[in-house]
Amino acid sequence: MIKKISERFSLSKNTFMKSKIHHIHFVGIKGVGLTPLAIIAKEAGLKVSGSDIEEEFITDSALTKVGIIPFTNFSENHITDDIDLVITTGAHGGYDNIEVRTAHKKSIPVLTKGEAVGAFMQGNILGRKFSGISVAGSHGKTTTTGMIVSILKHAGYDPSYVVGTGSISSMDLPGHLGSGKYFVAEADEYATEPTYNHKPQFLWQFPDIALFTNIEHDHPDIYPTHAAVVNAFEAFTHNISSKGVLIGCADDKKVYSLIKNFDKRTITYGFSPQNEYVISNVQILGSQTFFKVRAYGREIGEFRLQVIGEHNALNALGAMSVGVELGISIDRIREGLYLFNGVKRRLEFKGQLKSGAYIFDDYAHHPTEIAKTLQALRMRYPKEKIIAVFQPHTYSRTKALFTEFTKAFHDADEVILVDIYGSLREIKDPSVSSKLLAASMSKNNTHYIPKLEEVASYIKKESPNENVVIVFMGAGDVYKTIDLIDLIK
Repeated sequence: MIKKISERFSLSKNTFMKSKIHHIHFVGIKGVGLTPLAIIAKEAGLKVSGSDIEEEFITDSALTKVGIIPFTNFSENHITDDIDLVITTGAHGGYDNIEVRTAHKKSIPVLTKGEAVGAFMQGNILGRKFSGISVAGSHGKTTTTGMIVSILKHAGYDPSYVVGTGSISSMDLPGHLGSGKYFVAEADEYATEPTYNHKPQFLWQFPDIALFTNIEHDHPDIYPTHAAVVNAFEAFTHNISSKGVLIGCADDKKVYSLIKNFDKRTITYGFSPQNEYVISNVQILGSQTFFKVRAYGREIGEFRLQVIGEHNALNALGAMSVGVELGISIDRIREGLYLFNGVKRRLEFKGQLKSGAYIFDDYAHHPTEIAKTLQALRMRYPKEKIIAVFQPHTYSRTKALFTEFTKAFHDADEVILVDIYGSLREIKDPSVSSKLLAASMSKNNTHYIPKLEEVASYIKKESPNENVVIVFMGAGDVYKTIDLIDLIK
């Protein structure tokens, strides 16, 4: 059977491939984890094929730009004899997907996304060993990774990178094979394969620099307790090279605890003056965020971002510390951060309604992320009415963090909850629902509107004016509602 597929590809062996790879097939290629890897493989000159469901994904345009046209749905016929390697997602059945099973029958090696990121970083697939920079944390991974890439690109380092999104405005594609020595990647704590292998994905990465943004309880289907999440991050610290460094936001108590007990070099950042990099005077003026930084007791000046929010300023501070560690000048870092203008579905401004209301789209799916997103919008629009349209993601997360979700919408004037977006990897749980969540919300102006089409109709009917901000939030397909309203790009 397939239970020990990962044993056939051991990252501890740098020469597990008996022959050069010419053709990689990606199962679930539209996923934000696999699309960047597919782009890197394409840029490396490899033949790339892939399959996924017909549904629209935020990665469709990126795949089209590099000339990758996925097969629709999954079939054993997609696994041709010339394929040297299959890389699969944990969704769409994971190891039980028909294409993965077919590859196993044909003795074609199979890697999960997490294993593949580690293998790419180590040079086991591309034939080049990189110096790895891994960004881990419950929140902020994607934005912080994008900021680091922006700094390195502007400094002329041409890094390779894997960013878990559909696109990065200032860099276009979410993945790239650079000519430089650094490989920057998100480091995801989720399971290697949710059914058969619960090893955290980031344990396949062995970086020289690891950055921890924060640690909170998430993915309750894999981590039953907060302590289990912390243990996973602690295990990841052992993967950092002997001459490497752990960079962390020490304002977060769990991150601080890991840093305090880490036996190699560390760098801390945050708002607290006890950190080595300290941020202060965060202000949002228009669509930009301004802040000041003090490093090792010395003022190093003011910085500005083209994205809003205290959380993004904090992400920038972490990215800055990586840049300094690599020897990049403060001026170059300042310019690189300003050139970064966001990633897809992270407080992304989409346009205005004909009535004048401002529309934003955000990936927030955890209570902390929701609160931070709404706080940023409230700082940007202190007098406007803010409407939050939220689609909970997964039954397990909604159930485990139910109370926290009811308290996360403080900065919204009105909340609309749509039905839970169930993950392809879980079974529907009738004991939890958006309707129950709406009934438990402390805000009086909360509505349960099950379907996206009904939300669009509600918004059109209410005809909000220019003094209204509407933000669509969730890790599912809530963003598709934007295509159903009268948006002026």
